[in-house]
Amino acid sequence: MAPAMTSIATLAGGCFWCIEAIFSEIEGVHKVESGYSGGTVANPSYEDVSSGETGHAEAVQITFDPSVVSYRDLLRVFFTVHDPTTLNRQGEDIGTQYRSAILYHSPEQKAVADSVIAEITAAKIWDRPIVTQVVPFTNFYSAEGYHQQYYENNSNQPYCRLVIAPKVAKFRQHYLQMLKK
Repeated sequence: MAPAMTSIATLAGGCFWCIEAIFSEIEGVHKVESGYSGGTVANPSYEDVSSGETGHAEAVQITFDPSVVSYRDLLRVFFTVHDPTTLNRQGEDIGTQYRSAILYHSPEQKAVADSVIAEITAAKIWDRPIVTQVVPFTNFYSAEGYHQQYYENNSNQPYCRLVIAPKVAKFRQHYLQMLKK
């Protein structure tokens, strides 16, 4: 049996702990890594990115099997699990490091991103315009080890219970058919 083909998606939607927790539950997703992307500083630390001076956003890099879950479906999930209408913020997290961005790896990914944004805009799902950046992928730096699988390893921590858990529950409710078996 031939090995499954994999693709990479890089998405920024506020706190990477939230996004990682959700995408880790999707059938066909092999790996979700929290990190930093879209900036100009090589090998930044969490403190560097938190300063807002590196140009990086908190992001996740998703390795997935496109024969099981499409890039389009990943983007549809992305647009329902964060607010793509707030510039440089998600809830109480404020700064360019919390911006909404799709960092595309190919012209095909860009076309799909533009198409999904047009679809969501036409459906008037959000009351305000989508401000998600659609930009070419340039770099990804893995976050420190304690950021990886943060929700899974710290589910009783107050931030996890108050912020991440409700987002995960909303995702599970709306995307039951996409959950890993």
